[in-house]
Amino acid sequence: MKILVCISQVPDTTTKIAFTDNDTRFNEDKVQYIVNPYDEWYALVRALELKETLGGNVTIITAGNASVEAIIRKALAIGADDAVRIDMDAADAWSVAKSIADYAADKGFDLILAGKETIDYNGSEVPGMIAALLNQPYIALGSKLDVNGNTASVEVEVDGEVEIISTALPCVVSAAKGMAEQRIPNMRGIMAARTKAITVVSSAEQALVKVHKFSLPKPKSEVKLIDADQMDTLVQLLHTEAKVI
Repeated sequence: MKILVCISQVPDTTTKIAFTDNDTRFNEDKVQYIVNPYDEWYALVRALELKETLGGNVTIITAGNASVEAIIRKALAIGADDAVRIDMDAADAWSVAKSIADYAADKGFDLILAGKETIDYNGSEVPGMIAALLNQPYIALGSKLDVNGNTASVEVEVDGEVEIISTALPCVVSAAKGMAEQRIPNMRGIMAARTKAITVVSSAEQALVKVHKFSLPKPKSEVKLIDADQMDTLVQLLHTEAKVI
């Protein structure tokens, strides 16, 4: 079974976000980057579990310049067999998805997995675009994935209930919490990752989105505690300050 796992480089969740160049670009100074957790913990680990059960090969793919190779090696250390880096500026979801789809189109992958979203932009766009470009079925937000022969069965949690969707392979699935459990690279995996192949391919895709300005959300105001017997004060604050009534 050939599985392609899309991974992305994102800032660590403890990163203090700042912008530069008149607030048009993310300030990368002293930023620690990691593998997007939804890609790593759920999509990649489930791919490895399927490989261990069914046999096959797990390839990871990401878009970016040479700086992303550190997170590629991390994913290889967890257990992926090989990796592809699309040498490009990952400026928007369309250019990334189109580049990945172009690469995967003739490679015969049975399954393409990705995290449900990245933790920096939270767009949830790339996996669906890849499926559309490859004309393959797409199942979003899967919390469980099984493969039986040529059929993938995916559980999706919807409003507290579970929907089970089955589709023929090949297909694209985005992974949410519950798909798998986090794996920590061991020393053997770390050493093996140093010699695993990283194929670098080019892309001519241009971003369709142009960033004019980034801005941080307004700081949260202090919490005001109102005694239970001061309902008139509470109603007034909800009306004049919170403006929710």
